[in-house]
Amino acid sequence: MAKVLISDNLAPEGIEILKDAGLDVVVKTGLKPDELKEEIKSYDGIVIRSATKLTADIIKEADNLKIIGRAGVGLDNVDLDVATKKGIIVMNTPLGNTISTAEHTMTLMLALSRNVLKAHASMKEGKWERKKFMGIELYGKVLGIVGLGRIGREVAKRAMGFGMKVIAYDPYLSEDMAKKMEIESVEYEYLLKNSDYITFHVPMTDSTYHVLGEKEIGLLKSTARVINCSRGGVVDEDALYKALLDNKIAGAALDVYENEPLKDSPLVKLDNIGLTPHLGASTEEAQVNVAIEIAEQVRDALGNKSIRNAVNLPSIDPEVLEAISPYLNLAEKLGSLLGQMIEGQVKNIEVKYSGEILSHNVNPVTSALLKGFLSPILMESVNYVNAQVIAKERGIKVEEIKSTEVKNFTNLIQVTVETSKGEKKVAGTLFSKENPRLVNVDGFYVEAIPEGCMLIIYNQDKPGVIGHIGTTLGKKGINISGMSFGRSIEGGDALTVLNIDSALDEEFIKKLLSSDYIKAIKPINL
Repeated sequence: MAKVLISDNLAPEGIEILKDAGLDVVVKTGLKPDELKEEIKSYDGIVIRSATKLTADIIKEADNLKIIGRAGVGLDNVDLDVATKKGIIVMNTPLGNTISTAEHTMTLMLALSRNVLKAHASMKEGKWERKKFMGIELYGKVLGIVGLGRIGREVAKRAMGFGMKVIAYDPYLSEDMAKKMEIESVEYEYLLKNSDYITFHVPMTDSTYHVLGEKEIGLLKSTARVINCSRGGVVDEDALYKALLDNKIAGAALDVYENEPLKDSPLVKLDNIGLTPHLGASTEEAQVNVAIEIAEQVRDALGNKSIRNAVNLPSIDPEVLEAISPYLNLAEKLGSLLGQMIEGQVKNIEVKYSGEILSHNVNPVTSALLKGFLSPILMESVNYVNAQVIAKERGIKVEEIKSTEVKNFTNLIQVTVETSKGEKKVAGTLFSKENPRLVNVDGFYVEAIPEGCMLIIYNQDKPGVIGHIGTTLGKKGINISGMSFGRSIEGGDALTVLNIDSALDEEFIKKLLSSDYIKAIKPINL
């Protein structure tokens, strides 16, 4: 009998599903890390929410563990790399919280517009201050949505019901698909400058960290209002505090914070902000939905029936998985690389396979590539199972090409992404069946290990360029662990790929760009 530990509060409906399946279910909540490390050793599965932290140390002790089920979307509390290396399937429930979070976004938008929180506090003090709490209407206002995934789309529907004009920034949504939803797809800067309300529905990644910072806030209207029900860290809370304190924007409402629970934050002292304690998924319906969803997934996975919403493993035969795992890893890295390189709205993705890889079914490899490509903006809601479906939903055309022609490599994956601003191309191969290599970027032949922090530098082939890069990084104390160069002709366009030990901030990248011979830099985190 498979044994399942439930370490966080879970709705009874979910627990009953597991018990009815004949699983040995143990509910132990509030375990301390050392207690969990010892407790988890004997379990085949564990169901968690956000309170349990499955760190590398804990997962390493879980020798029997096969399934980690997260009742919710976010997986910040699970070390995915370690779980994957141990062959543990990690799954979440990307659909269960959608409606509740969308409704909470609208709740904060309305409360902010009509001064509900302040008026309520005034009434509790026995006051009657009608003139003081004059509000504004949503009707006719422009709502800017950053991230048009499932939750963003639900918010858009509700906002349109209030008569708002909806614009959105989401480079992973085709313009045609946006038009079908009657939403105007725009660049991020345009959205910031033209929105009366801005709401964020993106995961917490390197590319979205402080995506609304001091610079971006400076572009907002003085009458703009900011809402964040996505992830803490997406909005720079220090920059937001300064803007609200100086009345540079009209207001803000937050449900998520960079550090939770929120403590000693100056935001609580402001009058032009509304704060809630991460209530986006806190409805009775949402809690029951995610409990049922994750219980059914864990039940089926432990019963060898099916695997759904797995974020780290595709649903294929174990023997086949072992054979193609190196290709899955390579493809996902190539996809992630391209996802961080592109500009503009995505239109088409072409994946060309050649060589030994064609002895396998390449469809799961394409799914892995799309998972890597979409993850920078969708993160936990995209997985090996749904990646191709999500790409189709977003109007992204995906074409697989199989070529028997073999030139310089025994196996090769070539990917071309067409966007509204042009094309980006990468190619990768496997050395010794296991070791992934990046061998081409935008037509330049290179040889680099696709991992960790990287810099893709477009430069001219001129003396002193590499010296400038090395010296500038050296002064910053950044070590270069790998370097590769490619050029078209002597003295012409060239490309430099660097593996570095730590990421660079925007200001430091500007220093690298100070050379007349460096055209552009793309920081990459794999």
